[in-house]
Amino acid sequence: MTIELKNRIALVTGASRGIGYFTALELAKAGAHVIACARTVGGLEDLDDAIKAVGGSATLVPFDLADMNAIDALGASIFERWGKLDILVANAGVLGVISPIGHIEAKTFDKVMTINVTATWRLIRSVDPLLARSDAGRAVILSSAAAHKCRPFWGPYSASKAAVEALARTWAGESQSTPLRITSVDPGATRTAMRAQAVPGENPETLPHPSEIAKAILPLVGPDVTETGKLYIVRESKLADYRLPE
Repeated sequence: MTIELKNRIALVTGASRGIGYFTALELAKAGAHVIACARTVGGLEDLDDAIKAVGGSATLVPFDLADMNAIDALGASIFERWGKLDILVANAGVLGVISPIGHIEAKTFDKVMTINVTATWRLIRSVDPLLARSDAGRAVILSSAAAHKCRPFWGPYSASKAAVEALARTWAGESQSTPLRITSVDPGATRTAMRAQAVPGENPETLPHPSEIAKAILPLVGPDVTETGKLYIVRESKLADYRLPE
């Protein structure tokens, strides 16, 4: 399937490496102008070079998602320059630590919640009016199977991803009658730095490359998408419905 995104404006967080980097690159290949956000300037510059090499264009925005005022300012800047936003890929996140809940330091828990949950909400709040100005606004929120499996020792990350999915589902319900379509994505175990931190003994060569996940995300932001408020499970190539506890 060829996705045509010419003249579309796309915002990607965590774009300096991993899934964010390759998703930004795929969006640019499809014709979108990419607003790439991350803390690491060097990674963003590498992305910019890669995007230019495929004939695409990008605007680099280096900042820390813990800076809530910067998130607010980002929305204002997008409005001033483009007047709208067509695509949001909220990818940035942190793992925290793999540890028993009772052993986790407060500052570690707070950081996971700040970056994964509060910053995602703040980002949604900042760009929701911009996505509403698009004829086919699309939002992809990166989640994880950890949101549902709640494995021992994964408490902060699991809790944060469950909260992120709750935000996405609520937002989808609120925008049901508009053109905006919102999808949470479970990429599965992927060859990223975060996965290496979580499972240090694992052979990364046994895992999908983040570029494969990016290719799976691309169809979710196309103008023809009709579903909203669902979870796309990359490993199974399917959209899943949410259910109440049984």
